[in-house]
Amino acid sequence: MQTKVFPLQDETKTELLGAVLSSVCPADTTIYLTGDLGAGKTTMTRGFVRSRGYKGVVKSPTYTLVEEYLTDGIYVYHFDLYRLNDPEELEMMGIRDYFSPSSVRIVEWPSKGEGILPEADLEVNLEIVGNSRNAVIHALNEKGGAILEKMVFPRPAEQ
Repeated sequence: MQTKVFPLQDETKTELLGAVLSSVCPADTTIYLTGDLGAGKTTMTRGFVRSRGYKGVVKSPTYTLVEEYLTDGIYVYHFDLYRLNDPEELEMMGIRDYFSPSSVRIVEWPSKGEGILPEADLEVNLEIVGNSRNAVIHALNEKGGAILEKMVFPRPAEQ
């Protein structure tokens, strides 16, 4: 399993990492986002979605379970399973319908959907380290490895 660690000094860098990931992420990709409350999962997702041209508000789906963003013909589904009581609830909401070839799925708190969620291509763990954060990204399969290999952060023009 391939792994890369990216330092994130602030919210801007966290959002930028989401944008960098988005720039190399094809459709039909699943990303698991893990980390403590307040680690920056939704901030990273905001960078991912906005870099694909979405102009509206990107918010946490804590109460709705999923937010949908249409970007250039590809849907980005942002799940937050923190409030999920039982993984079977995902079946009732039709979770499999979201996992189509024309979508990217970003799942916060994936452990809450264990046994129901399809396997991820990448896992991004946001760690709080003192006053900053690290993003530890694990490629979980060949597709994830190809995505991770293409990631350059920060972008050369922004160093």
